[in-house]
Amino acid sequence: MTTTQEAVAAAERCTPEFRRDPHAVYARLRAEAPVCPMRPPHGNETYLITRYEDARAALSDPRLSKDMYGAMDAYRRIFGDSSIALDDNMLNSDAPKHTRLRRLVNSAFTPRRVQALRPRIEQIVRELLDACPPREPVDLLPAFAFPLPIIVICDLLGVPAEDRTRMQRLSTTVAQTGFGEEFKRAQQRAEEDLHGYFTELIDAKRDRPGDDLLSALIAVRDGADGSLTQNELVSTAFLLMFAGHKTTAYLIGNAVHHLLCHPEQLSAVRESPELIRAAVEELVRYDGSVETATFRYATEDVEYGGTLIPKGALVQIALSSANRDPAKFDSPDALDVRRPGNAQDAHLGFGHGSHYCLGAPLARLETQLALTLLFDRFPRMALADPAAGPRWLQVPFPAFRGLAELPVVLDPAG
Repeated sequence: MTTTQEAVAAAERCTPEFRRDPHAVYARLRAEAPVCPMRPPHGNETYLITRYEDARAALSDPRLSKDMYGAMDAYRRIFGDSSIALDDNMLNSDAPKHTRLRRLVNSAFTPRRVQALRPRIEQIVRELLDACPPREPVDLLPAFAFPLPIIVICDLLGVPAEDRTRMQRLSTTVAQTGFGEEFKRAQQRAEEDLHGYFTELIDAKRDRPGDDLLSALIAVRDGADGSLTQNELVSTAFLLMFAGHKTTAYLIGNAVHHLLCHPEQLSAVRESPELIRAAVEELVRYDGSVETATFRYATEDVEYGGTLIPKGALVQIALSSANRDPAKFDSPDALDVRRPGNAQDAHLGFGHGSHYCLGAPLARLETQLALTLLFDRFPRMALADPAAGPRWLQVPFPAFRGLAELPVVLDPAG
């Protein structure tokens, strides 16, 4: 990356080079354009925040709203009309609505409740690994990284086992669409199918409730206080399913890839298993699965880093860039599972402030167990074709940071 203008253009257009290695672009922007005005393909005036301190402040700035209805024209240009019904949830709202919706589901994701899931998660990991061919190349994403979190979140919600594959297929379509008409039609069909599916599932559970989170939310919806609307219920079910597996799946894939590419770091964790918690925090910091926070918009003129963000402009907060800011982290481009101060609050991989990731305790536990049991079972695991290099997702704007595939040999002969 030779000039700031080229860096801005790469980030605006999400060029293939940028998707393969966004960190070089972010380094240039942090140094020379830390609050960067952009004109992405969706046409909305957008500002990209790349430094850690600015990012951390912006994530909890009430002047930067998450309420999509306040920026409906911009929202429609990016996502289309079909997304509106599915996005009536805590992710796309401000207080007091956000506070109300988050409180309704918060109890399911407390550290104590999540730890109670440990035996079930361990069982799922072992069953998935049992099904993997040990001596021939296998793509670990569809074989392991995606099924694990989708089984867990579907169990929590009460989604029938036979519908898991459908949920993964539809959510993949929603996540990987672009700005062309073909992409938008595919996205619209998937979103309509998801809305219809959860509406039908809620109706079925209303008649036959189970011991699951969705049945509990239905009881709240149908309660006397009316603290959850029908559309909020459908949208919340979608959000928990979508966010509850997509980001964790990509995180597991990224983590396996980077540990295989840094054998000395993998050896450190295997020799000192107690390092796994710090290792997962470092892997989230180093190359987490959420590259930028979801869109915010300025409800008034706001200044960051000496740059005025005008009222009405969209704001993207580059978490991947903030997590490699040398002003915050020493040697930020090095993966170091023994990094001093590798605490949960050091990086911004799960966000910050009131919108801090609700499912972070679950994502942490799933990733810790996935890595521990995978490498315990297959200590000689290797990339199937190390010379080929990783193939990263090509997306129209950098929401997810993940691999398109992860071919490995779990137990190479000899």
